[in-house]
Parts: sequence; structure tokens; C-alpha cells
Amino acid sequence: MNWNAQQVSSWEHTCVHPLKSDILPPEKFTYPFHYEPHSLTLLACDELQHYIQHQQAWSHDFGFKPPYSSFTSGKMFGVLVVETTNRELAYLAAFSGKLAGSVNLAGFVPPVFDMLAPEGFYRRGEEELNLLNREIEILESSPELKAAQQSLLAVEAAAALELSQAKQRFKEARRQRAQLRAQLEASGDTILLKSESIRLNEESRLQQLAYKDLARIWKARRLEAAGRLTQQEEKLQQLRQNRKCKSNALQDLLFEEYRFLNQKCEEKSLRSIFQEVVPPSGAGDCAAPKLLQFAFRHGLRPLCMGEFWWGKSPDTEIRLHGHFYPACRGKCKPILGHMLDGIPQEPNTVFESREHKPQIEIIHEDEALLVIYKPEQLLSVPGLTEQSSVLEQVKQIRPNIEGPVIVHRLDLATSGIMLIPKTMRAYIAIQKQFIDRSIEKRYEALLEGSLELDRGLIDLPIRVDLNDRPRQMVCYEYGKQAITKWEKIEEVGGITRVYFYPQTGRTHQLRVHSAHKLGLNAPILGDDLYGNKSTRMMLHAGWIRFNHPSTCERVEFNVPAPF
Repeated sequence: MNWNAQQVSSWEHTCVHPLKSDILPPEKFTYPFHYEPHSLTLLACDELQHYIQHQQAWSHDFGFKPPYSSFTSGKMFGVLVVETTNRELAYLAAFSGKLAGSVNLAGFVPPVFDMLAPEGFYRRGEEELNLLNREIEILESSPELKAAQQSLLAVEAAAALELSQAKQRFKEARRQRAQLRAQLEASGDTILLKSESIRLNEESRLQQLAYKDLARIWKARRLEAAGRLTQQEEKLQQLRQNRKCKSNALQDLLFEEYRFLNQKCEEKSLRSIFQEVVPPSGAGDCAAPKLLQFAFRHGLRPLCMGEFWWGKSPDTEIRLHGHFYPACRGKCKPILGHMLDGIPQEPNTVFESREHKPQIEIIHEDEALLVIYKPEQLLSVPGLTEQSSVLEQVKQIRPNIEGPVIVHRLDLATSGIMLIPKTMRAYIAIQKQFIDRSIEKRYEALLEGSLELDRGLIDLPIRVDLNDRPRQMVCYEYGKQAITKWEKIEEVGGITRVYFYPQTGRTHQLRVHSAHKLGLNAPILGDDLYGNKSTRMMLHAGWIRFNHPSTCERVEFNVPAPF
């Protein structure tokens, strides 16, 4: 499709864009947290992407070409296909957060609440907070505060020095008195010893009093210096407390102004949706709530939706240009739970209803240990909505097994070898080997793309994405160390087979290290979280070597990759 200037201009004149298609709409609305984009969604996204590429109304650096700047960033866009009041097909478009420095751009639906409106309460509240911030900054750097701080430090240093010197003098005087007493006792002159003892005791008493007087003097000086500092700090503390109260009040008001509709015309605020939990930053500003809010406000019936990433991936997250992504769980799931209430949705395909659940296979068994093969699409332990798991199956086939059973895990989509201790003693022995990292493991994977090197080591710290569990992200500030050795085996048609040797065992470590631009920059084939969905994720835990918990003999097991 080639867009001309007239088409671009026409797109910008409305938020409701006609969608010409003979494709039948889906019977149920998109499940926003795990979906395959409907054909109508793809058609609408194609039009939106053409508009993004041809428009000249705004400018945003998506990071397609170097040099990259601190303002370079991709953006999440979304479309919602709707049925209009005239029973015609149309679609809405939105972006998450801000685009080109604005929350309002022609052709896109408006925000649920425009907190950046120039005359709005939020901008006025921000200005008040900025004034307080400037007052605080001025006071924090004021000469009076610095002088009071330096004065207190000087008094404390001088007091410490003089009292220390006094202690040394009195200690030396005490030593000399003890020496004199010993000499008098050795002379046998009891009369002189008695008179000198009285004098020496009095000298000791006077020195103790002198030290106490000196300590009182310095204490008074310190209290005086601390008092001057306290006067300055109390002003600062009052300003900080005032800022905190105003900030909390502004936040509470903002939470109430963000109000979300559903098809029943029921309205709920952010505060009521998240209840006792403080809503995450940016809640309500993602594409999905914006799209649904506009649809319900204007009597449009939602049919299907999708969100895609456009541009350069962030430094921490893994976002691939042009790829579809589910709505984030931390910010959007509570909101969409209210907004989609009563709307039939497609099933969550993560756990598809199957007549036959994947079953584990026993590779080896002795009195202490089971070595099993876990097929892909089987959990290691039961989930919130899915009970079928390795744990459940092991308990069924070996009901007398002792201990916690699961000593390590594999992801739902990962196949491979798992060790199952049968006794508490075996569990402790194997657990210790995992903690000591003395167990050797090798994973096999197929990656999307080519690798320049034949082997290497990836050291990227990982933590959970708090707003989008279970996704993980690279984070140098709060992430836990994650190290992976890798080795290229072969490359055929742009698909590379590799061995992974994880030195740590972080959640999604191999998946993140594969897909992240600072790792291999080649997602695992079939990884629907960090790459492209396929028939399965091509990751397999195929080889393991460890000390047997009973014999301490070094043993190993190998299961070839099924792909």
C-alpha cells in the first residue's frame, strides 16, 4: 500500500478510521494477555504502520538510524477493531504514554485523562511542587545551613581532640601517682605514705572534676551548634513534609480522575480498581485502556485488538520491531478486568484444553533418585489456573516419595531432563550441588538469526519486570547476576543451533540472554515472550552431570533434542 498526502491527511481528521474488508469478525473478543492477532487486527495495524511511516504531522526518533540519542526510543502502538453505530467496520489507534512529547495527536484516541492539559489541576499541582522543590534546593545549598553544619562538625572535632588529650594527661598523672605510692610503700615510711596518699587522692579527685567540667563545657558548645543547625533543618523538614503532603494529595486526586468505563457504562477510578494497592506509575496510559475507553464512550462495539512495538528496543526490555505483544499485567490486567467485564473473550491459549496432557518419562530410577524427561508445555509445579505438572504426575506414580520432590525447574515451554530426589537425604544432597553450582548442565537451542562468533560468555543481570510478569528484564541496578557460556554448533538458512552452559539459574536466563541486544540479539525460535511464536519453543535441557546422592559417583544423563 502506498499512501499519498491526501490519505495521510484524511487519516488525521478522525479517531474512527473506516476499515474496508470482507473478513468476518471473530465471535469472541481478543484475550489481551495471550493472543494471535485476528486478520482484521492485522489489516488495521498495516494501515496504522503505513500512516506512521508516511505522516509529517509530528516527529519521533524511533531509533531506526544512527546516531542514537537519549531521546531515541521505540513505542507501543495498539489498534481496536470496532463495529460502529451504523454496523460498519472501523478501527481506533492509540499509543502508550506519550508520542513526540504529546499525549494528544491527530488520528489517535485521546488519553483517558489528560494530566498534561495546560489549565488542568495536575499542571497547577506540578507547578506548586516545583516551587517547593526550588525552595528546598535553595535551602539545602544555603550558606546558613552549610555554616551551621560546618560549625557543628568543627565543635565535635575540637571536643573529641581536647577531651582525648585531657584523658591522656589524666592517665599519665594516674600512672605517676601509682609509681609514687609504690616507692613510698617500699621505703617503709608509713607517716609520709599516709600524708602523701591524702594529697594524691585529692589530686585524683580534682582531676576527675576538671574532666567532667571540660566535658560539660564541650557538651554545651555542641548543643548550641546543634541548635543552630536544627533551626535550619526544621525549616527544611517542614518544606519536605509540605511537599510530601501536596504530592500525595495530587496523586490521590489523579487516581480519582482516571475513570474507566465498560460496556455496561459502569465507571471505576484507578483507586477503586487497585483498591488498597497503590496503582503503578503510568497505569491507564497504555494503548489498550485508551482504545476501550474511547469505544465505550462513543457507543462502538469492540471486536478485536492488538498491540505492536515500533522502533528500537529499550536498553532493559526486549521488544522487537513490528512484533505483537500482550497487554502488560501489572498495570493493565486490573483495569482491563473491569473494562472487559461481561464481554466474551477468546480462551487463554497458554494452557489449551487438551484431551491428553503431556506426560513425563522416566529415564532412570534407583532407591534415591528419579531422572525424568519433561516434555514441553508441562509445568514443573502447579500454576494458578493449571494443575497438571511434573510435581503432580510424580506424586501420582510414586505416592510414597519423601521431601519437597522438586529441586529445580524448567520453564513451561522448555523440554528436557529433571532430577527428582526420592528421599529427603537425596534432596539435600542435590540441592547443595545446585547451590554450589557443581552440577553441570547443557541446553540446546535454535536461534532466529546468525552469530558472528563461535563461542562466548554473556554476563547480563536479570530481574522480573514488575509491571509485566513473568517477563524478565536486564537491570544493572537491581538485577541478579546471570552468566551463560554458549557455543555455536551449526547454522542453516539463518537458523543457528547452539549449546548453552548456564553458570547461574535465573528465571528465563537463556531466553533473555539470547534475545537481548547486548546478548546474542537472536531470540530462541518459538519464544513467544521474547521472540516469535511457533509450534514450540526450541529450547531443550538435554545433558546433565552431577554427583549421585547415594554413591557420590559422578554420573551423567543425555536426551537428544526433539527438534
